[in-house]
Parts: sequence; C-alpha cells; structure tokens
Amino acid sequence: MNSKYLKITVAIAALYFSGDLYGQEKDTLNEKKIEEVVVIGYGKAKAKDLTGSVSVINMNKASNQPVADIGQAIQGRASGVTVINSGEPGSNVTFRIRGTGTIKNNDPLIVVDGMPLNGGLNQINMSDVESINILKDASSTAIYGSRGANGVVIITTKRGAKGGVLNFDTFTAVQTVTNMPKFLDASQYAQLNNEMLTNAGLSTNPEFADPASLGKGTDWLKALFSPSIMSSYSLSYGDRSEKSNLYVSASYFNQKGMVLNTDYERFIVQLNGDTKIKPFLKLGNSLKVQHDVKKKGEYDVKNTMLSLPTRSIYDENGNWAGPGTNPMLYGDIDNPIGKASLVDKSTKGYNLQGNIYGEVDILKDLKFKSLGGVEVNIWDDRTWSPKYQWGVKSQENSYLYEGNNRSITLLWDNTLTYDKTFGKHHVNVVAGSSSQSNQFKYLNASVQKFASDNTQQIDNGTLQPTQHGNMSEWAIMSYLGRANYSFADKYYLTATIRRDGSSRFGKENRWGWFPSAAFAWRISNENFLKDSKTINNLKLRLGYGITGNQEIGNYSFSSSYNTYLYNFNNTYVGAVLPTMLPNPNVKWEGQEQFNAGIDLDMFNNRISLIVDGYVKNTNDMLVPMSVPVTSGYSDVYVPYTNAGKIQNKGVEVTLSTKNLLKTEFKWSTDFVFSYNKNNVETINSDTPILVSNTGFNSTIGLIQAGYPVNVFYGYVTDGIFQNQAQIDVHAVQTPGTNYATSTAPGDIRFKDLNNDGVINDKDRTFIGNPNPKFTFSFNNTFSYKNFDLNIFLQGSYGNDIYNANRMYTESMSVIQNQSTAVLGRWNGEGTSNSIPRPIFGDPNQNSRVSDRYIEDGSYLKLKNINLSYTLPKGVFGENLNMVKIFLSAQNLLTWTKYSGFDPEVPVNGIDNGTYPISRTVSLGLNIAF
Repeated sequence: MNSKYLKITVAIAALYFSGDLYGQEKDTLNEKKIEEVVVIGYGKAKAKDLTGSVSVINMNKASNQPVADIGQAIQGRASGVTVINSGEPGSNVTFRIRGTGTIKNNDPLIVVDGMPLNGGLNQINMSDVESINILKDASSTAIYGSRGANGVVIITTKRGAKGGVLNFDTFTAVQTVTNMPKFLDASQYAQLNNEMLTNAGLSTNPEFADPASLGKGTDWLKALFSPSIMSSYSLSYGDRSEKSNLYVSASYFNQKGMVLNTDYERFIVQLNGDTKIKPFLKLGNSLKVQHDVKKKGEYDVKNTMLSLPTRSIYDENGNWAGPGTNPMLYGDIDNPIGKASLVDKSTKGYNLQGNIYGEVDILKDLKFKSLGGVEVNIWDDRTWSPKYQWGVKSQENSYLYEGNNRSITLLWDNTLTYDKTFGKHHVNVVAGSSSQSNQFKYLNASVQKFASDNTQQIDNGTLQPTQHGNMSEWAIMSYLGRANYSFADKYYLTATIRRDGSSRFGKENRWGWFPSAAFAWRISNENFLKDSKTINNLKLRLGYGITGNQEIGNYSFSSSYNTYLYNFNNTYVGAVLPTMLPNPNVKWEGQEQFNAGIDLDMFNNRISLIVDGYVKNTNDMLVPMSVPVTSGYSDVYVPYTNAGKIQNKGVEVTLSTKNLLKTEFKWSTDFVFSYNKNNVETINSDTPILVSNTGFNSTIGLIQAGYPVNVFYGYVTDGIFQNQAQIDVHAVQTPGTNYATSTAPGDIRFKDLNNDGVINDKDRTFIGNPNPKFTFSFNNTFSYKNFDLNIFLQGSYGNDIYNANRMYTESMSVIQNQSTAVLGRWNGEGTSNSIPRPIFGDPNQNSRVSDRYIEDGSYLKLKNINLSYTLPKGVFGENLNMVKIFLSAQNLLTWTKYSGFDPEVPVNGIDNGTYPISRTVSLGLNIAF
C-alpha cells in the first residue's frame, strides 16, 4: 500500500476512535467503569484496583432477557463461565467456571447479600438484582477458602434510590419447541416392523399386511408437546435519604411447560433496608421470602418417541388406550400421554433467606461489622399415581408418596476493616471470622391401595406402607484475612489467607490453610504512558492461590452402618452391620491456580480489552476408594480418598468497543471468548471411574488418566457389511451362519482395535469429548433516539454429544417406533453404509455404545434479540418517569449439525430424553413512577 494512503487511513482511524470525526465529546463510559465499585469477598474495591480475575455482569444488558432465572440471563456474558440451561420449568442452571475441576461437585459458591445460598438461582427475582460479579481465579476466591474452588458468584440485591422510585415490570411469553424430531408414521412403521420380524425369522403382524392402508396414525410427540405461556409481574419501591434507605418488592412468575402437565409457579417478597441510627453506627438487613410450586407429572420424552403410531391414545370408549396382548405385535410401552396426564408429581417449596448486620465506626478508618444470617429451605414432595387398566398394562393399586424435607443454615460473620490513605500509599485490611452450620432432616412415607381415590392421604392406604427418615449436620469454622496495598495508583498488591475447619473430615485433617497473593502494575500511570493519547488504561495482573473442596457429603471419614432384620428360628432379629469402610485420613482437596491478565483501554476508552490466561491444578482430588469385597465392606458404597489430579488451563478474552457515538445513533459491541483444556492427570487406580450409562446398562462416559473428564467410551464403527465375503475376512462379531441369529450383510462392522480377530470389550476406546474447545458470544447494542435494539449471539465449538436417544430410535430391534432416519436403512448391497438392517433382537449388537451416536455439538444461537421503545417523558403526565415497551425473542435461531431437540444438553454431554430448550417470544412493559 502507498505510504501516503496508509498515513491517511491511520489518521482517519485515530479520528474515529477519538470521537472527533463526528465532533463528538470524548466517551467517558470506560473512565467511569474503572472507578466503579465492585463487590468482592467480604468487601468492595474499585474496578481499577482489582488484582484478580473478576467478571462484572452488565445488568442493563442481561436484564433485558425475559427468562425464568438470572442464571439463564448471564449465559455467555462472562468469559470463562459456562452456563447450561434445562428447559424444564423450575429447574436450575448448571455453572462451570474455568472447566471441570473435580469429579464430585463442580458448582460454584453463590453468595447473595453476603450469605452463601444453598437453594437455586430460581429463588431470586431478576428485577431485584443490582449487580452480579463472578470471582474466577484463586487470588479472588481464596477469601472463601474451602468454598471457593469452583469459583464464586456474588449477587447483590437492590437498595433504595434517591427521590423514591416505584417500578412495575411485566412480560408475557409464548414458548415452543425449537427442533421437533421426526418419527415414522403408521404406514412407515408397519413396513419396518414387517422387515424387522422377517429378518429374524418370525411371523409378521397380520394387521400390517398392507402398510399403506394404515395412513399417518398417532403423532405421540404432538400430544406431549404444545406451545405454552410464561408470564411475570414485579412491583418494587425504593427510597433513600441521608440516614436510611428502603427497598421492597413483590413478584409473581408462572411458567407453563411445553410438556404436558409441567409448570412452575413462584412468589417472592424482598425487603432490604439500611439505617444510620448514629453517626458511628449503621444497621441493616436483607430479607427474601419465596414460595414456589413445581409440577412435573410423569412425562417420559423417550417413551413418547418410541410409542407405536399404529396405537391410539384413546380407546373406542374414550378411555386411555394400552398395548395389546402380544408385545411382539403391539409393544409393551405404557400410554405415555395417559401417565403424563394422570400422575401428579409436585414439589412445594418454602424458602427464606435473610441477614441482619451492624456496622460500627470504631475509629475514622477502622470499621467493625457483624452479620448474622439464616436460610431456611422447606420442600414437600408428593406423588399420586391412580390405579389403571390400559390394555394389558395395568397398575392394580393406587400409589401415594409424601415427603417433607427441611434444611436450616445459620451464618455468623465478624469482620474488621481498616482503610487508610497515606499520601501515595493506600492500605485496606480485612480480618475476621465466619461460622456456618447446617441441619438437614427428612421424613417420607408411601402406601398403596385406597378404598377410594378421593381419600388421598397416607392413613387411608392399606397396602405396603413404608416410612423413612433421617438427619444430618455439617459445620464450618473459618478465620480470614486480606491485605490490599497500592502505591501511586500504579502498583497493587493483594495477600489473602483463610483457615477453614470442616466437620466433613476427621479430627486429624479437619483444618486447612488457603493462601493467595496477587500483584498488578498499572503501566498507563507511568510517566512514559500517562500522557498517551492512544492508551488510556493498561494494567498487568499476576496471581496465585490455593482453594479447597469439601464436597464429599457428611460423615464420609467414618464408618456407615445399616440396620437389618433377619428371620432366625421364625423370629425377626435386628442387626446393625457396617456398609462403608471408614477413611479417617481423607483430607481437603486442594486447588492451586496461576493467573496472568491484562486490562487495556484505548482511543479515549472506545476499545476495552481484558485477557486472562490461567493454569488450574486440582491436587489430592477426592475420588472413590477401591474397596475389595473380601474386606467385608460394600464395594458400591465406598469412602473417598485423596488420590487424583485434574488440570485445566485456558485463555479468556473480553472485548468491548464503542463503534458509533453520534448523538442520536449509538452502536456498541461486546465479544466474549473462552478457551479451556481439561485433562485428568491421575486417579485412584488404573481402573477408570464410570460416570454415566444408558437404559441398556452400557457405560458411555469415563474418567481416566490422560483424557478429559467425562470422555465417551465405546466401539468404533467401520461402515456396514455389504456381503458375506466381507464378513468372512473380518474379525468375528457374532459367530454363526444363520442370518437371523448372527452377523449378516447389513450389520455394522466394528473395528478390531487390538487385532485379536474377535470383537469384544477389549476393542472399546475413547470415541468423543463432551468438553468444548471454546465458547463465545457476540453482543451488539444499537440506540436511536428512544429505540434500543440488542442482538445477542452465543455459541460453543468443538464439543461432542452422545445422542443416546438414537440408541433406541434407530435400533430397529424391538417393537418400538423409530425416527425417520431409518428410512435410509440397508436393504441390499450398496443401499446404505451408515444405517444397518432392521432385525428383531439385534444379534450383531448394532445398538451397542459406539461412535455411531457421537454427533458434533457445536452451535451458534441467536440467543436473544430485544427491541424496546421508551416513551418520551410527559406522554402520560409528570407522575410517570419512564415507560418502556419491549419485544424479545430467546433461542430464536440455532445453527447446528446436531439432530436432537437442542444442542444444549447436560454437562456430561449425554442426551437421553432431555427436556428441550424452548424458543420464547415475549412482550413486556417497564414502568417507573
């Protein structure tokens, strides 16, 4: 390129990023951002003073998504944070922060208004949330010690606003299934059934003599799924004065499920307040009371897909229909629509989370704060299943189950905070203690056979009464300290130490130390850069720390005993027998993490870049102990031992740009990228840990040294045998010469990986990885006068999905319906090299766990698009400060190669009848008085 034109291009770019191209004043948004106060563990800090890796969620962008809980709203908004949704109403999201670090509980610690949350995020009304900050590296999370190994999500709810503001928020949405799989109609199934039985040497169904005459038949999936309504209403009031503030809100949320007889209903009341009763004394509280009802019936997505289209939902009398007498002809699946309609499964929750605190200014720069908190979670489970007779399928007696569960958590935190500036030196020191305890109790009972189904009470049942109940407790005592030091706003140092004692370990290993340190250098404040017109902020960060994990359940260090009754000489004698071998030497799982980061703002803060690289090593990982049966203890119920290591390493990028800053038209972009590589370094022994299986009792996922967590394990396919000659020269799969009982042309050929001439378990290998290579999101916000448009794209790349549904819906080996994929089945040499022949009984085990069911799980979603219009002030009088109308769509479009309902599947990557994610279109209204 000519140097003259290059100079002109550079000059125009400089003008563009400076804002001068439009006569625009310099953008000060990022300058304000680095001065913003960020809530961190047991305190606050300015964004510019942070030394660790902390993601601050922009609530203005996250809150414009009408969703069931805030977990769904922050999906893709923070680098290094994976959020996996479930479509089932009332379900909670699954978090993964910087990968899977342990084989046990990987959920992050969620702290709401200073108190750890035991319940789910669906207990929180998104309209009540002021800020969400996610602590990712050990230098940030070590202040939480044993609770911070999987990251920390800090949620702060709203306080009062000056002048008193009354808000009303509402939306109504319609939900639909995103990608309904297609299944054979009655004619197509009858033809398949004839082939399947003929190939097995069996008699065919005489009713299927003319398949074409059967027509379309029953669409069972259409009967199970239907569009549904979701609605939300929230009313809040906040006020602030010089001495006090108040925030109170009430909200109602109702979500009807797309699946028959599933829905979720929630009520929340929030009350927050702070009062300065003396110049040196402040009192405050945060209180949330929530009640929800979750109904889920007894739906079965998989059985609905497999139900025969040749059967009706109702019989000739209008009652629920069932299969005929011969399962070889009519199958043996219960009427899934009947069960989903009649069986009543519900959970009623009663939840309270609150705290009260007092803060005293002992000296000008020294404060003492004491916070006492309580969380009460009570939930009642109930299942009522009436007796029925549907064809040959019956439930002779009605069944009732009721259970009561109660969890009470108490918290007491005490902290001293010293904050002082000496010229160019600034010191902030926090020291304190934290004590937390929990008691969990449950009691349940079940009974069958009622004189009348109208008397649905435990006492009214007469057959097989059962009752169970138990209690468990845990407690943590902690001492913590953190020192922050900065010099001349250029050099920052943070040191943290926490000592935790947990009741989940024996006396000799109960206590653990969790230190961390971090350093930051704000280079942009050095003399050689402080006058730069290009770089406005440049900071380098380095951090190291150790956190812990205690999530092994209660009493794992001690022996477990069960009671039994034995018939001895016609007399029942009670006995107590040990079931689990004790391991008093089990100790804390430690997680050390190195983090290096850079924060960069350029061109008058038009470009903001945050990059982090990390290495996270989980040492002394808690894994199940190998216990031989000869020990006299169970080899199923085993204790944990410290014998494993997992490493995660990755890179995170957050890029924000202000593309256009005209007075009337603005355009900004946010790009988030997360790369993580997971590897199991060691486990307890050479024997892999089985982590998942299917209804065929076939192992799918494993944890084994040298591979990522939850890799898929099975056989490798090598096309389809087209003729007998190919079978003769291949390793033996199912021996014999009878095509009805042995390997035959049209069967899948599996690779003989060990070259021993036989296909067996020794030929299984690792066939897929559910962990994505990277995830990303791309958000664009446009503003023109009173219109705002937000377009949010989110995706995942490089992960595999094991579509276990296809093991059933493409098996062509039992009397069940199949997907339309089997229309391309093998029916003669050269007709197919991917879909095998249909044959009852599957003698070649074509449906065994193999790479046949591995699919590319990569996807790109138009996750959210939101168009809003804010009415000009004064349209409805002076009493209305703001009226905003919005139209929003969630999961509007998905680009993926995955053939199932939706590529967002559970974290283990296995789709086995998963409740699908919905496409949601919403219309909403925000009003402020």
